[in-house]
Amino acid sequence: MTFRPESLRGATADNGAGQIDYRLARKMVVDQFHAGRLSRVEVCDAHPELLRAARNVGEATAEDCPICEESKVVLVSYAFGPRLPASGTCVTSRAQMAKLARHGRDLACYVVEVCPECSWNHLARTFRMGGRAASVRR
Repeated sequence: MTFRPESLRGATADNGAGQIDYRLARKMVVDQFHAGRLSRVEVCDAHPELLRAARNVGEATAEDCPICEESKVVLVSYAFGPRLPASGTCVTSRAQMAKLARHGRDLACYVVEVCPECSWNHLARTFRMGGRAASVRR
């Protein structure tokens, strides 16, 4: 399985249909960490830009970080697609996500959970948005 936007072709974000959820992969990594098979350095490796986004524009959650258990994880969302930068765009609000969806572009969206304190990060879910299906529904 690849994490590139092309891997999500054909999925839609309607009512959660077409979402790919990575909870099982997350559970495996967390279990491996708690069993001592993975070190903190191996699992707490968030890129500085991801940490900056988490601190400044991330969506706060009530969930404790599964690694440090001292801080709450934050959700950071990215969208990739036509007319967006090659590195994607960090979506800073639900209103911005809705605006991107209204343009009818075929977008691949990624939601990453991040602990701003210990640098834990994990891909939480991916989904498609917009595209031909959105244009037909209008």
